[in-house]
Amino acid sequence: MNKPASRRRNGPRPGPRPLADFVAPGISDLCGKAGFSVVEVVTHWDEIVGPDLAPRCVPLKLQWPKEDGAAATLVVRVEGAYAIELQYAAAVVVERINAYFGWRCVGRMALRQGPVPQRHAPPPLPPKPDGATLAAVRQEIGAFEDEALAASLARLGALVRRERGG
Repeated sequence: MNKPASRRRNGPRPGPRPLADFVAPGISDLCGKAGFSVVEVVTHWDEIVGPDLAPRCVPLKLQWPKEDGAAATLVVRVEGAYAIELQYAAAVVVERINAYFGWRCVGRMALRQGPVPQRHAPPPLPPKPDGATLAAVRQEIGAFEDEALAASLARLGALVRRERGG
């Protein structure tokens, strides 16, 4: 049976899109005032610098020199204790930014020490299973040599059982 033309899709179904794709148009004016002609430096900062450095620093602005064709200086706020680590990694970060954009837009980084706001909340802890379900699963899995492993598997089984509604 053929689908009506209005219901057919050409190509793959659209999947989830990064939040940065929705935020970028809204903050482009603000970023332009801070010297960010390319908003992705801000919206994709975590991807560009990597998970080790991203929570410890944040881009503040791009300072463009007056000469045409010269690369910008990226000003980054970094937590005091990590300033030395970022200073050593500056060449790598500049290289990642330039590779991300495909042209040499950043020539160097200038660091400003200061507090960096936490952008990512820690993941919530899973709720604890109720005692009756935990005891039932513990009895079903039987005896283990390693008591910690048995307790962990029983908690996992109780959480799975709760998710399935049984």
